[in-house]
Amino acid sequence: MTEVPAPRYRAGDADRDAALEILQRAYEAGRLTFTDMQERQDRALSCVYTDELRPLVADLPEGDDLGERPGATVLVPRRSVVPETAPAHGGASLTVMSGRDVMVESGTRDLSDFAWWGGNNYDLSEAMGPGRVVTLHLHAVMAGHNLYVPEGVRVIDQSVAIMAGNDIDRFAQGDGSNGTLILKGVLFWAGSDVKLAGDR
Repeated sequence: MTEVPAPRYRAGDADRDAALEILQRAYEAGRLTFTDMQERQDRALSCVYTDELRPLVADLPEGDDLGERPGATVLVPRRSVVPETAPAHGGASLTVMSGRDVMVESGTRDLSDFAWWGGNNYDLSEAMGPGRVVTLHLHAVMAGHNLYVPEGVRVIDQSVAIMAGNDIDRFAQGDGSNGTLILKGVLFWAGSDVKLAGDR
């Protein structure tokens, strides 16, 4: 009798974000060095299948929060330092030859914007915090955004840039103790500036 292999499911952004949060919490608890956390987070971001995420957290007590079900990885909710009051998806917007100030609320996990000759000012002071992972899908053509983060936020840039790019101020790149910010999107002659919230 031939043994049928178990089906493999492709990982989505929510699956990878769940693993990133667990690694962040383990680092804050002193179980991982900063280098270990970064290496594991980078590997988590490149995982294609959900079963590739489990080994990255298997040796951590926090890893017990990563439960698998067909087609998805589930993160058991935990109390955060700051109450999360906003919906996880912050919505999508369009910025054309204009811009506005946006306070990203606590609880927001991702939001999107397409900017053309414009850009918003995003303040992530309330959205970030220990163990939090926030993803910004910022697409821009001859435009860009200003992103303001509190101290301790690790910024991971996964944007696709054509004659463009994001600029992360060296003082704005933290050790991950106050969460992880992931930048995604397609940039053409464009890019966002990431600065410390106190530099506004």
